Amino acid sequence: MPSAIAIAAHPDDIEFCMAGTLLLLKRAGWEIHYLNVSSGNLGSVEFSAAKTRLVRRVEAKRAAKILGAHWHPPMCDDLEILYEVKTLRRLAAVIRDVKPAVVLTHSPQDYMEDHTNTNRLAVTAAFSRGMPNFKTTPQRASIPGDVTVYHAMPHGLRDGLRRRIVPGAFVNTTGVHALKREALAAHISQKAWLDESQGMDSYLIAMDEMSMAVGKMSKRFRRAEGWRRHLHLGFSSAEIDPLAEVLGKDCLVNAAYERGLNSRG
Repeated sequence: MPSAIAIAAHPDDIEFCMAGTLLLLKRAGWEIHYLNVSSGNLGSVEFSAAKTRLVRRVEAKRAAKILGAHWHPPMCDDLEILYEVKTLRRLAAVIRDVKPAVVLTHSPQDYMEDHTNTNRLAVTAAFSRGMPNFKTTPQRASIPGDVTVYHAMPHGLRDGLRRRIVPGAFVNTTGVHALKREALAAHISQKAWLDESQGMDSYLIAMDEMSMAVGKMSKRFRRAEGWRRHLHLGFSSAEIDPLAEVLGKDCLVNAAYERGLNSRG
């Protein structure tokens, strides 16, 4: 059975921009995995960091169960996701255990460094999967096989300098939106935090609006998640696109984006 893993920074990040695609892969017969690199311990205006860490762990496990995904424990705390070898060795061990054909992770451009550093760690962990001399924690043997890395849309659909990000492909999440929303609702502690810290009014409504905005960009789907595919060099022997191959009509390649890539030589 092929597998896919979503690697995000904080509890609830997967639900915001990756969970719909995970659900479609599961429906296609794939095994799916769920990993937040951080515990989310700073995401509260009500609880201490220690209590928040425990609360968000329970919420994340509940969300993963709703999605039907294998849950993996976090590796560090908020604002401590750094591109460093200690965390990389731990994440690489998970990659070797899961043996994913698809890795879903954050955009290389996003509004905060926990997201961008998670992206860098996920990319390198996938790249190192076949390197027997790279030691993981715990130790895992290197693995063969192709892997494709996809980058989700950033929060707000823009980079840190306010420039709009355009997806290379759109995945139709309309049919799984209700379940995606249910998984996000499992992170109940985040309502007060996101209202207070980011003025999002309601995190559920914010996710609804983001999925509709990406759907509108597609000009075909009511709700969608957007993806950009990482260059295949070092990850697969040839350029492949598993999402398009597996999801069929529910994955729309952005022809304008591809033309833009080709026009750059």
